[in-house]
Amino acid sequence: MRCLPAIAVALLIVCPTVTGQAVAEPLPAPPALPGLPELPALPELPGLFPPPDGGSLLPGVQNLIDRVIPPPPIASAPTEPSPMWEATSTSPSLVALRDAALPGNIGDPMFDAWPSDLAEFADGQVIESRDVTATTAPLMLLPIQRAQLLKFRTTDSHGEPSYATATLVIPAAAWPGPGPRPVVVNNLPIDALGRTCTPGYTLAHGFNPDTSVTDFIPPTTYVAALRGYAVLIPDHEGPWMAYAEPVVAGHAVLDSIRAVRGLLPDEFGASKFGITGYSGGAIATHGAVKLIDGYAPELADVIVGAALGGVPADYEIVARSMNGNLASAVFMAAVFGIGRERPEILARMNNLAQWVATSPVKDLCGSSYGLIGALMLPIDIAANIPDPLHSEVAGEIFRVTKMADMKSGTPLYIYNGEQEFWIPAEGARNLYLEQCRLGVPSVYRSVLGEHIIAGGLGYPEAMLWLDQRLQGVPAPNEC
Repeated sequence: MRCLPAIAVALLIVCPTVTGQAVAEPLPAPPALPGLPELPALPELPGLFPPPDGGSLLPGVQNLIDRVIPPPPIASAPTEPSPMWEATSTSPSLVALRDAALPGNIGDPMFDAWPSDLAEFADGQVIESRDVTATTAPLMLLPIQRAQLLKFRTTDSHGEPSYATATLVIPAAAWPGPGPRPVVVNNLPIDALGRTCTPGYTLAHGFNPDTSVTDFIPPTTYVAALRGYAVLIPDHEGPWMAYAEPVVAGHAVLDSIRAVRGLLPDEFGASKFGITGYSGGAIATHGAVKLIDGYAPELADVIVGAALGGVPADYEIVARSMNGNLASAVFMAAVFGIGRERPEILARMNNLAQWVATSPVKDLCGSSYGLIGALMLPIDIAANIPDPLHSEVAGEIFRVTKMADMKSGTPLYIYNGEQEFWIPAEGARNLYLEQCRLGVPSVYRSVLGEHIIAGGLGYPEAMLWLDQRLQGVPAPNEC
């Protein structure tokens, strides 16, 4: 295992043991990154010490880090880039850095392998299906008819072909209501950088060291199945585990619905689908509802509503609330995750951050890397530019991930903790007001408590609201 120089170890402890991962067989290489616009020249960092008139110590610390820590040994990019790179000026070194920062293979081609003919598939078309009833059934609290792991074509944040996986769980009991069995799309807060951290991996392989408690609490999968609904659980970070990237997640969620309808038209071709997600799952839900009209308009009458809580709808707000405190490791992981799809972020990382992004940290789950938050390091310490959160690059990332003024294609139920200090209610309230202004039937609930307490207190009413939508009750509008 490759470890950092001593100063980096003292700062971020980046070489914990990664458990529960099999040695992967050689697989076809994933496609190269789509072309990027020419990146502006990096501003020169100030000297080691701040000017006499005051100022932050961090630029000096950034400068010191790159003087003391050499860049990680990353193999050079291919001398003949793919056609996606031919018309760009993106440096081969950035291509190599981005490839080195991608998650490692885990030994299961369902999650690892890139189909050579991926571009020939339509969005949502199933590439492969696997019966995972034997491993999923023991994790359920009630009998199930079957569980299927689906691998399907989707689209990344640059409009290029990609793939994603999702698990469909069908309860054993017959649907008691009229019409076909409805489906709850349960967007779980994956919040992870490695492929073994996904709910799909646990459902396909059973409990393992990387299984997250949030795969089962709150008990949305159980509650929905007890109600007679089928449950669709997307691995919405995609094959590159682009944690916190809402466009990738939104595409994956919508294409998972297309996959179920296309593979099982007799069972679910006319079913209603309702979407829910909290925290990291709300990122996927937020992305999905805003992409319905432009990306999957045929699902506008299929998806009957979406309930989302603890919503990180505006990363500019989150950057202020999560940077440099106990949540800093989660914030940094999200920056790395988005950087896998938007490597202009990687170009702004200093040598220390490059070591971290290409170390075993790149395959960790939130329960592991979250402990680094105890150091309460600001994101500035990972950058090679002064004041990175107020840079041009950050402003563009904030803009594209906010998806401002994009109208939801389905009614919304939004809730957030009023005392929330890491994901402030300001972002959720602004989302509600935005969607009201755009004419979307919406409900907002201010819930007592911070992130965890609010998640529990706001959950029952959110599920009742979603249940009514799946039962055919028209959505209320409290705008």
